[in-house]
Amino acid sequence: MAIKIKIGPGADDAVVRLEMDIRKSMNGDLMIFDHGDIDIVMSTGKNKVIAFPKDTMNDLVYGAQNRLFAHLRKKGLVIPESIQAGSFYGSFEATMEQASVEELSTPKMTLINISEFIDEERPYFESTEAIVSMMDGELIHPDKEDSTELGEVPQKTKQGSMQSNYIRDPYSLNYMYTF
Repeated sequence: MAIKIKIGPGADDAVVRLEMDIRKSMNGDLMIFDHGDIDIVMSTGKNKVIAFPKDTMNDLVYGAQNRLFAHLRKKGLVIPESIQAGSFYGSFEATMEQASVEELSTPKMTLINISEFIDEERPYFESTEAIVSMMDGELIHPDKEDSTELGEVPQKTKQGSMQSNYIRDPYSLNYMYTF
């Protein structure tokens, strides 16, 4: 969906066109779903930017959240000391700066910079997604050299790496109990 943002009060307003997967919630918050690891919510009513993990919380999500808020901090759009963990598990939030110049709108500038951040990150999460799908394809449809047909493996009395006569628990030494 394309969004047009006008910046400035006069007739010579600068118009910026953004292409993002964005929705507006019932309370007016903008929800951005373009990033591969995080969902970003910009709440103009609360003057906050919040980043939620997409599916599961892992190191990739934390890294993406950290890079987002570092990007917004470097652009001067969020208050650095307001960056903190949110009330939702795995979320990060920050308070947006108040614009000192009346011609500029902090939410509009933040939206433009979030779009810029996502465009910078897009090659990274698209390549990660391609690698994961390629690995899934190798597991589902392996090559002939990486697979065996049923019955090709000869049977032996002792086969595999786990032998049945070893005691395996965290409190014993398995090499002392061979039978």
